Amino acid sequence: MGMKKIMLGNEAYAQGAYEAGVNIVSSYPGTPSTEVTENIVKHDEVYAEWAPNEKVALEVAAGASYGGARALCCMKHVGLNVAADPLFTASYTGVNGGLVILVADDPGMHSSQNEQDSRFYARSAHVPMLEPADSGEAKEFVKAAFDLSERFDTPVLVRSNTRISHSRGIVELEERKEVPLKEYQKNIRKYVMMPGMARERHIVVEQRMKDLAEYAETYELNRIEYADTEVGVITSGTCYNYVKEAMPNASILKLGMAYPLPQKKICEFASKVKRLYVIEELEPFFENQIKVMGIEVKGKELFTVQGEYSTRMIREKLCGEVCTPVEVGALPQRPPVLCPGCPHRAVYYMFNKLKLTAMGDIGCYTLGAGAPLSAIDTTLCMGASIGMAHGMEKARGREFARKLVSVIGDSTFMHSGITGLTNMVYNGATSTVLILDNSTTGMTGHQDHPATGKNAKGQPAPAVDIPRLVESLGVKNVRVVDPFDLPGLEAALREETAREEVSVIITKRPCVLIDKESIKGTLTITDACRNCGTCMKLGCPALVKGENAVRIDASLCIGCGLCADVCPFHAIEGERK
Repeated sequence: MGMKKIMLGNEAYAQGAYEAGVNIVSSYPGTPSTEVTENIVKHDEVYAEWAPNEKVALEVAAGASYGGARALCCMKHVGLNVAADPLFTASYTGVNGGLVILVADDPGMHSSQNEQDSRFYARSAHVPMLEPADSGEAKEFVKAAFDLSERFDTPVLVRSNTRISHSRGIVELEERKEVPLKEYQKNIRKYVMMPGMARERHIVVEQRMKDLAEYAETYELNRIEYADTEVGVITSGTCYNYVKEAMPNASILKLGMAYPLPQKKICEFASKVKRLYVIEELEPFFENQIKVMGIEVKGKELFTVQGEYSTRMIREKLCGEVCTPVEVGALPQRPPVLCPGCPHRAVYYMFNKLKLTAMGDIGCYTLGAGAPLSAIDTTLCMGASIGMAHGMEKARGREFARKLVSVIGDSTFMHSGITGLTNMVYNGATSTVLILDNSTTGMTGHQDHPATGKNAKGQPAPAVDIPRLVESLGVKNVRVVDPFDLPGLEAALREETAREEVSVIITKRPCVLIDKESIKGTLTITDACRNCGTCMKLGCPALVKGENAVRIDASLCIGCGLCADVCPFHAIEGERK
């Protein structure tokens, strides 16, 4: 038995992959999955990288698997949309070394634009999915997933979520299992998915799913915990913990394998209990399949398909216990905002000044949509801003495009913005693209990407020159400006939006959270303040509206000087960065 340690769920996933002998890890950062790869890079025995996007990451992992290595690919739920293309066909090719895809869902949308249920990907792609309930299982289920992958010649999905990834639990550490590289043999009928070969492999996939369904009946990760048979609950993942706490006497069928389902075991369990419930967050994935089996079960007529569940919710719905809500009083709401000194703030201030329509994207710059900036018109998905601006121009005409911009970050541009910009050039767009280059992947915790000059381990790496890349796509008008140079930024916006062809403005200034040397100290408000509120339009958390004057919170101000630049009475003084 090894040493026990309290670990974050994402740390435990990394530990499980390490112990399983993983050789190659390729991922794209996305909350709540990011820390898995960040912890794996600490192990010198493992090659780990940040890929430009999830599709590339899974293709790298698949190639490593075909080459005989155990490979892991990590992403959040919307990232699996990006990786769906290789996933569905990798199901047909199967694997050589074990291939595990860890996907973290986000019920409640703590940091996401939707709350999709990734279990449907397992069913649609015809691959098995495991779903742990705590940190200890997180480690063990990843190890089990590699074994399952190699045993059944299939990619395996491991489903996490925000609570499992970001909560802590006891994990037993064990030694790494060194798995020899499997021999690679050229096999065109297995690995080349032309129609003729794919038809043959589809038959293999269908048989594999039948074999997996049979295996699920006795698989140790699916277990029945009999207690009082008056009530039976079928559940998995985080909900298992809620059920155990809310209904300690209920009988439980815990599905560690979320897909395929063990139909015989479910029927057996249903026959032993008087009332049967399915408790699962998001969609009725288990419930609908169980009802098709002809089993009477209650689920979503009692529980919501939205957000996270809780112990209290289950008690209220199934135990008739009316819990008194926690009295929170008049607590202030705290929506996410751009950090003090964020270089993006100046861009959004200027959007408002020039009354521009802005197609937004995913990342820190999304925060420009919140009041008082309210500068973003749309946010859809990674890389969508550029294509959406193109579509908006085609719908409303070139005159509208004179006041139309799209805004995307440097990491997101590398992820999926390049093709959108290529499309704009190719199809004669005239609107302006802003790439807000803060030299990091900011919102997920400052990961490097192909344009930062460092790899996932922090080692020097070739850096993509974004201005030259943009020029190579055919953009003739490319400007790099400092966003804190407000006159320069305004001039660039006025001139580029007036052009009759696509143009790109790159605002270049490092994220203030990684550029510590730029912090100069706190600015102060002088008696010249007329409390006009102009500076408050910046939405900086360091600025506080007072009864007679604005004040600056010294614990937050970093001396960027943007407020001083916009103050019409020159009432803000101090050393600026």
